[in-house]
Amino acid sequence: MAQSAGYTIVGTLEQTRPPDARYQIGAGKVEELANLVKETGANKVIFDNALRMIQNYNLAKATKVEVIDRFQLILEIFARRATTTEAQLQIQLATLRNELKHAREKVRLCRGSEQPGFMGLGVYEADVYRDAIKLQVQTILKKIAAIRTKRVLQRKRRIELGFLSISLAGYTSAGKSTLFNALTEADTMVDRTLFTTLSTTTRIIEFSNRKFLLTDTVGFIDRLPISLIEAFHSTLEETIYSDLIILVVDLKEPNELIEKKINICQDTINKLGAGSIPQITVLNKIDHLSPEEIQQKFDILKSKIQNPILISAKKHTNLDVLKSYIIRILENYVQGSFSIPLTGEVMPFMSWVHEKAEVKKEEFLGDHVEVNFEANPQIAEQIRRKVEKFNGKYTQPING
Repeated sequence: MAQSAGYTIVGTLEQTRPPDARYQIGAGKVEELANLVKETGANKVIFDNALRMIQNYNLAKATKVEVIDRFQLILEIFARRATTTEAQLQIQLATLRNELKHAREKVRLCRGSEQPGFMGLGVYEADVYRDAIKLQVQTILKKIAAIRTKRVLQRKRRIELGFLSISLAGYTSAGKSTLFNALTEADTMVDRTLFTTLSTTTRIIEFSNRKFLLTDTVGFIDRLPISLIEAFHSTLEETIYSDLIILVVDLKEPNELIEKKINICQDTINKLGAGSIPQITVLNKIDHLSPEEIQQKFDILKSKIQNPILISAKKHTNLDVLKSYIIRILENYVQGSFSIPLTGEVMPFMSWVHEKAEVKKEEFLGDHVEVNFEANPQIAEQIRRKVEKFNGKYTQPING
């Protein structure tokens, strides 16, 4: 992750022991860390553990360089990757909420002396500083709410048009954007580093004479702080409202790591409230493996995932198989029938039905028309409402 944020690693330290209240690591290890910083000329120390504010302050004082933890590193990566207004606002929101949580202690600590990374906060009164942050948070929340309202309207419009939606999900760097480009023939940014995608991108894809909406979403990661899940909720909610989730897995990684990442993705999907949505699991990057390795990994994973498919998004291998699975799962068409009186408004409606549904039978009988059709459940529901508006009779659809 540090490399993804643009850092060059000049040294590492590890210690296994209960967390120290003052430094997180032991006093002797702190001295070793300070010497390592001096010897290597490092300008920042990054902890994989979460640091309390007092620990952060004491470590900065001991090493004389800025000290950050995993949460702050993730925010830095997000800030570098954000390209849309929404993603930038979500990052600002997460940063400010984290700052608000520690504001009072941070100002108190800075009364004594300014430390690297503490931005000279000693000039502030704690309450003034907190109020300033709260004001910024409220401003950002209003802007995000406006974007979210626009997204809701767009989603309603898609439903009205009868499009079924598919979301790509998975661990960061699993190949979601590469698969998105392969299916849509788009040119979404693809990179080997973490968090290339921080905001959703949606395109129409068409195959088997059907059109679907495909959305590329932000990648999941181990121990993603709950505040970041909350901050990106309006982005991740595209997963909640999709009709199908395609979970992308990097098959070239070690089996133990693959299983760990699958569990992380499933946990995140469940936290988002999307656990009941149908899934296809694409085991990606098979072009990096031998046939024997592919079969061995597939045999281990197949009982632990939903609807597994072996693909290479980069080489477009087995994309036709994936499309067949999509059709099989999403095209759960229902059958219905209706009878409506013939009026001037009926003919435009009938043209719309022919466009959106598959009409099996159509009979014009004097003063009314009788129709049998097949359509996806969303379109069937729209037909029902329109038929009732025309004072017609609609028969509840049954599974086709």
